[in-house]
Amino acid sequence: MKSKHGKILQAIFTDPVRANIPWTDIENLLVACGAEIKEGRGSRVRIALKGVRAVFHRPHPRKETDKGTVISMRRFLTESGVEL
Repeated sequence: MKSKHGKILQAIFTDPVRANIPWTDIENLLVACGAEIKEGRGSRVRIALKGVRAVFHRPHPRKETDKGTVISMRRFLTESGVEL
């Protein structure tokens, strides 16, 4: 994992929850962790990581995720065994 991925992981687990993490950075982190990402309908993205599956919505029209998505991503990563 590159240092940028570590910074994004740290941003996801930072309190208070941040709402300015670019979605593409989160996707790149997931790929670096070994996640399988598939396109769903519309803005849906299906993610599978270490046997855990989740569906997220890409943010639009902005590129940054909102706080609710960051909290959900934090939960997904924790369930997948990825932590700081």
